[in-house]
Amino acid sequence: MRSVGSRLERRTANQGPLVLTERLHRIGLRAWQFQLSSMGAVGLCIGLWIRAKTVDQDERGNAERRAIFVGLWPPTIWLIGDSLAEQERRRGKR
Repeated sequence: MRSVGSRLERRTANQGPLVLTERLHRIGLRAWQFQLSSMGAVGLCIGLWIRAKTVDQDERGNAERRAIFVGLWPPTIWLIGDSLAEQERRRGKR
């Protein structure tokens, strides 16, 4: 059984270490899946925000914080998708 270290040592200097995007690509995740998830998170945030406006005043603060928390996800998820797209483009050039 080979260790992770031996696999990293075999890589050339210009490739660098195994990065998150390469690992995500190897397990079968693609850029479009992350971009679709990002748009879904936007929809979820909007839904939570609308719901926050319908609850009573005592629960409104917590509901709004939940919507804002979910609203922080889309940029991160989208950027992971962009990184995966770049990884896919690099793999296509090889």
